[in-house]
Amino acid sequence: MTDYTQYTGAKKIFAFIKQALTSGEQDYTKGSIRTAVLLLAIPMILEMMLESVFGVVDIFFVGRINNEAVVAVGLTESVLTIVYSVGMGLSMAATALVARRIGEKDTEAASKSAAQSIVFALMLTVFISIAGAIFAPAILRAMGAIPSVVAEGAIFTRIVFSGSLFIMLLFLINGIFRGAGDASLAMQSLWISNAFNIALCPLLINGWGPIPKLGIEGAAVATTVGRCLGVLYQVYQLAGKKGTLRLKLSHFIPDWGMIKSIFNLAWTGTSQFLIGSASWIFLARIMSGFKDPAIYAGYQVAIRLIMFFLLPAWGMSNAVATLVGQNLGAKEPERAEKSTWKAARYNIVFMLLVSVFFYFGSTPLVEFMNKDAGAQKYAIEALRTVSLGYIFYGLGMVMMNAFNGAGDTKTPTVINLVCFWAFQIPFAYLLTSYWHLGPQGVFIAIVSTETLVCIISTVLFIQGKWKKVVV
Repeated sequence: MTDYTQYTGAKKIFAFIKQALTSGEQDYTKGSIRTAVLLLAIPMILEMMLESVFGVVDIFFVGRINNEAVVAVGLTESVLTIVYSVGMGLSMAATALVARRIGEKDTEAASKSAAQSIVFALMLTVFISIAGAIFAPAILRAMGAIPSVVAEGAIFTRIVFSGSLFIMLLFLINGIFRGAGDASLAMQSLWISNAFNIALCPLLINGWGPIPKLGIEGAAVATTVGRCLGVLYQVYQLAGKKGTLRLKLSHFIPDWGMIKSIFNLAWTGTSQFLIGSASWIFLARIMSGFKDPAIYAGYQVAIRLIMFFLLPAWGMSNAVATLVGQNLGAKEPERAEKSTWKAARYNIVFMLLVSVFFYFGSTPLVEFMNKDAGAQKYAIEALRTVSLGYIFYGLGMVMMNAFNGAGDTKTPTVINLVCFWAFQIPFAYLLTSYWHLGPQGVFIAIVSTETLVCIISTVLFIQGKWKKVVV
């Protein structure tokens, strides 16, 4: 790591940020814990913010079409969280395996783990892409979409699901980079993806010169092309010879023993995200059940903004996964624990600031995202309610990713199962259907559930069983 004593004031800050954004792979098992956390967290925060930009850009431009288009995009994204969950589960498994091998200084095993993760992802994604493309209208109807929404959005759903491979690989390969300690490459791939998505979205939706006006289909094409180009950049970097990871063609020959190990980590990791995703799908189903497009459109605007500010906190917690994995591999469990608490403090401060911003500044933000007065009302209500639990979200994320980085993917899975399925789903249903709180009942259920996740995960982290996990 760079010696910053040669710099003072603003130069020191800029030098640190420059290293974080361009430094490449690092050994995070020694040196300052604060420096290690921030060097990983800065590019990971930017990476997660850029990931959330996909949804925000789509909803911004599609919101200029009509509320039916917004609902179609929102419902598709709700179901697409299943694909995100699988991608995040595989990414988490790859991060844990690669980080542990890097900590053990076994770069050959780290490279092979990365390659076998990609092989597994390729085999899995074929089925998801085909199913989503074929059953797109049925997916929207199952989510409670009215006929006009199905007619408007089926093609959007079909195109996005057809590009599931790029979603999966974008998540997975970024997880590989993070496990190797190179968070800057993961960030750069999202820069490329978003740059093309932002440029293409308005052009393809509205048309320009020889480019035909595609409407909602244009948003799907822009997003898919952007992700595809991001994956191509990742592959280009993996094929290079500069970093610690040196992937060879022989590494891609299926090793069923290693694939089984990846599966054992990935299925519980995927399950933990699927459990949460299924709960979000259920909440989306409740919101669409009100039959007023303005309610669901407002909810989708709020969710996009919430995720935009939650994902930076998720970036900080991703840094914890790498630090825990590498330090456990280097037989430094106490350093892994200290790194987790350090990141938790930073996350709490950040989420406190976001809470204040959302509670008092939500109105102009929502008005910028959607011009419909009815949608604005529900979006503002959602933002103000959900922001009350942001501090708990920040701490809970760090604790859950500490387990994941240690390779203990079962603990977060059980926590999510209890909190989301046993608590959130029935609680949201009671609040909306029996206590007649309407959309506000869903918002209250979200806050309550994330608070419960935070409490349980923190207690289990303090017990320390995660330090003894072998991967």
